[in-house]
Amino acid sequence: MRIMMLFLLAVTAAATAPADPFADALEKALGVKPDTMMSAALDKVSFENLAKRAERYEALKTPEDIQAWQRTQYDYFVSALGGFPERTPLNAQVVGGGEGEGFAYEKVIFESRPQFYVTGVFYRPLTPGPWPAVLMPCGHDQNGKAAPDYQRGCILLARLGIAAFCYDPIGQGERVFYMTEAGEPTMGATAEHTLFDVGAILTGTSIAQYRIWDGMRAIDYLQSRPDVKGDKIGVTGCSGGGTLSSYLMALDPRITAAAPSCYITSWKRLLETIGPQDGEQNIFGQLRQGLEHADFIHLRAPKPTLIMSATKDFFDIQGSWDTYREAKRTYTRLGAPERVALLEADEGHGYLEPHREGMAHWMQRWLLDVDRPVDEVAVGVLTDKELQASPKGQVLWIAGARTVIDLNRERAEGLKAGRAAFWQSTPAPDALNKVRELTGIRPEGTLPATTAQVIAEGETDTHRTQDLLLTIEPGVLLPARAWLPKSGPAVKAHLSAPGKDLDNTIPAVDEGLPPNDAFLVIYLRGIGPTESHQWGGTWLNVGNDFSTYMRAYLNGLSFVGMRAEDIAQTTAWWAQTAGAPVALLATGEATVPALHAAALKPDLFAHVTLDGGIPTWQAVVEVANPKDQLINTVHNALSFYDLDDLHALLPAEKLTVTNAAVPVF
Repeated sequence: MRIMMLFLLAVTAAATAPADPFADALEKALGVKPDTMMSAALDKVSFENLAKRAERYEALKTPEDIQAWQRTQYDYFVSALGGFPERTPLNAQVVGGGEGEGFAYEKVIFESRPQFYVTGVFYRPLTPGPWPAVLMPCGHDQNGKAAPDYQRGCILLARLGIAAFCYDPIGQGERVFYMTEAGEPTMGATAEHTLFDVGAILTGTSIAQYRIWDGMRAIDYLQSRPDVKGDKIGVTGCSGGGTLSSYLMALDPRITAAAPSCYITSWKRLLETIGPQDGEQNIFGQLRQGLEHADFIHLRAPKPTLIMSATKDFFDIQGSWDTYREAKRTYTRLGAPERVALLEADEGHGYLEPHREGMAHWMQRWLLDVDRPVDEVAVGVLTDKELQASPKGQVLWIAGARTVIDLNRERAEGLKAGRAAFWQSTPAPDALNKVRELTGIRPEGTLPATTAQVIAEGETDTHRTQDLLLTIEPGVLLPARAWLPKSGPAVKAHLSAPGKDLDNTIPAVDEGLPPNDAFLVIYLRGIGPTESHQWGGTWLNVGNDFSTYMRAYLNGLSFVGMRAEDIAQTTAWWAQTAGAPVALLATGEATVPALHAAALKPDLFAHVTLDGGIPTWQAVVEVANPKDQLINTVHNALSFYDLDDLHALLPAEKLTVTNAAVPVF
């Protein structure tokens, strides 16, 4: 144990090391910057899956083919979301309102789940009802429903004789979780959404499901009103609201007309430009399944759908046109080409006047049977205070209010009994096959052999040193440094896999190593030199490797699984190279994949030490502010196993766990 501690101290001391000695060699070997290695490797997987999806789409020639495609994609979409909860009483209340220029409004609060409050504003015409109604999920404006452009869109509809309902998304407006005592948000809505995703993913759902259910219950609210025509419902929203509009129009058959704004592009162009965005915009395994942006339109075909895009948007306009062309072909095959259209505004990102006017024209056409252009008239908008629906300005200040954290905990608690029953009734080999399936770890015998390239050599008094690039698979290289005894074969072999809490360069160790022991320190994919640095600010609470994580997630893969393969492959190579059994030391975020590697292939390891990792995934779900844990999640893992189930598979004398705790911000 003293040897291990000496080595850990040496690795920790790397803060004084010079610049990364692997950077140039990595870039030359990869052909890309080291911190983009995983994005490039995963994009290759994504593009292969999208190409397969394109081939399947081209085989759709008849209405029957399209209907079968719709059923398959719908079933997958709902399954990936973890299904939906039961409908519970909305307990809706109108808590105030007033009149503006040519419209009236009512402030509303309802419960999409028991004591899970949603705040919104219902805009209604001054003419007698009942009226058609349009649901407007907000984009990522922090003040939610009170954002001026969403107000303008709702007011425009009401002045045309169509009611509108705009509600606060989770993490915005009156529904903020991470905030000061005064109610001021402490992070952006997108980061808050994705932090909620950590517990949701572990329990087999996602923040997208929570947000979609809010929208579906908002439609329930509209249909509960006698002054609304329940069979004439539209949906529109911009950016994040465009995402929700796209999901809702695909999944809720009650929506007659749809007009998502500044979201619809294509996954190929999204990956080639800005990459995956916040949590709700990434559905588990959707690229492996071939669930493209176009499918959000196909799933509702031939119902009226208007794609609203912008020439200068960061949601790529070429992707919008590619998706539109595919949707137009589908609608044509169904005999309704006039029911899908694209509006391109020569604007940047936002729910701007051309989109509001185009949306209102579309809704007027399909909900009122009136087909004439719409010109928006400037009207005054209301203040945040005027639109406040909760008593004190935040729903969390309502006694008994529940949060997404509470819902994640509740879901995790409900999985415990089934998880225990699974391990009691399932033989260990079958249970481990399920672990492989969930993590994406490939079966034994299917992994490529690790190869090593020596990029630098040196020596100490007792050891030869080598800086290495280990090829795990094409496009994935692991930086490593080895110390091999000068005097004969190694008696013991040690392998260290540090987490990102240590410095991103591997230190030289000149003394303190037993002369007959061999040492190897590796950085797993996405740690150290190959860690992504795309995200910053409060996103660091999620992890600045968020984008690469989501690239894997979209393809049904996990970093836990990929890194477990790194450890297993490297350990097998190192045992052969050093000629001795391998003792593994993993620290920080490397501990979760190390545990998986050891549980699935215990004979590879003489001993395993896990230092500074998390105790269980259940503990992560219980914490309200876990830091940098998205990378450690496996979709739906807690339905079948937790980390302590894997601990139990290893003999006590073979496993040492130290300093286990969930880091918080």
